[in-house]
Amino acid sequence: MKSSGSIAALRRRLLPSWLNPSLEWLFLVRIMRSVSQGFLAIIIPLYIAMLGYDALHLGILFTAASIASVALTALTGVLSDRFGRKTFLILISLLTAGGGLAFAISTNFVVLVLAAAIGTIGRGGGAGSGGNWGPFYPAEQALIAEHSGVFERTKVFGALSFVGVLAGAVGSLFAWLPQLLSAASGASQLSGYRVLFILTAVFGVAMAAAVLPVHESHSYVSPSSSGPTPQTPFRLGLSPASWRMVWRFMVANLIQGFGIGMLGPIIVYWFYRVYGVGAGALANLFFLINLAAALPYLMAGRLEYSLGSVRAVAITRLIASVLLVAMVAMPTFFLAALFYTMRMIAATLSVPIAQSYLMGVIDPAERASAAGISTVPWQVGSSAGPYLAGYLMQYAAFDLPLELSAAAGALSAVLYHVFFRNIRPPEEFEEIDESQEATAAQPKGRIG
Repeated sequence: MKSSGSIAALRRRLLPSWLNPSLEWLFLVRIMRSVSQGFLAIIIPLYIAMLGYDALHLGILFTAASIASVALTALTGVLSDRFGRKTFLILISLLTAGGGLAFAISTNFVVLVLAAAIGTIGRGGGAGSGGNWGPFYPAEQALIAEHSGVFERTKVFGALSFVGVLAGAVGSLFAWLPQLLSAASGASQLSGYRVLFILTAVFGVAMAAAVLPVHESHSYVSPSSSGPTPQTPFRLGLSPASWRMVWRFMVANLIQGFGIGMLGPIIVYWFYRVYGVGAGALANLFFLINLAAALPYLMAGRLEYSLGSVRAVAITRLIASVLLVAMVAMPTFFLAALFYTMRMIAATLSVPIAQSYLMGVIDPAERASAAGISTVPWQVGSSAGPYLAGYLMQYAAFDLPLELSAAAGALSAVLYHVFFRNIRPPEEFEEIDESQEATAAQPKGRIG
């Protein structure tokens, strides 16, 4: 008994007070997902190139994955509020496992496109994202908010991204495996890539198992009975009040998604073609990017407190766009990598703040629906991005996709500020009693 009491006391001293058992399991899921995304973001473009396919084929594959992700994200958001968020996290984990297995056993381009679409393989949001992407996003985000207090919510999202980025850094080092196996055994690097795809399948099954112990409230299952009145007309799981907020997120996210789609899946190929670097150098780069982006995530709560949620998101996105333009002009891989690292730090720092802000201004019963629906335009924009980027690289200016990505990011930052500058989440109102943190009382957005 003394031993168990000592362990509990040690946990209280070492771990933050907000970290409950359900959050621990959700953090573990994020770790596994980020590890797999860390190496998939590097090896997918190189694997496709080694199979003999060009930039246009790469764009087609990522576009197919992104289009499928649009449908999965929308369904997850709308249906998980009604039928349970855990169910959809388990389902999507198993789909990822299936996609990884298909990549491991086939080189047929049609099969790879289908596997990428069904499992959203290779669409992880890029280095520094910490796993803040994809069909997982709506259900995971709502569950995180459910287990977080109002005044701790941004800290929790920041810590989740911090852990995810560190895991992504470790995962990026896995991209060395094909070269190491080839040097040690003489096997082809393609065989090493297949080992990593099998590992992706293993992670998918493990993520599904890790979701099972998470506690889930079912008070949100029937939106029509949990809203302001029984007569409130809900559309796609959202009340009129929430729709008035969500359409603004949709517009800003459409532009932001287009910019990310032009950059995320193509950047590895761009480094490979412009500077002649291979998987090893890129693995080192992505590892350093993840490490560099990790610590600022822990500052998300303080940045939100200092600038306010909306200003913090807008400013960091604008800085990221400027750094991306500068990166394209760099004459060496070292300088380009340095500017890209700084760009990723600025871009990803806004992620937990934006996540927490959305959860703060939407009724708790509608959080997954709001996250899913507001993300759909982001996914639509990112769906068009890879194909267009591949086409422009192949037939126009090789750097043009990166420049368009920077322009889209800057426009998104401006729109975000215009849309939300007068709308504050409850934690930004001084009159709210901090005793509400324990009960996570009514995080409804208010006009200020």
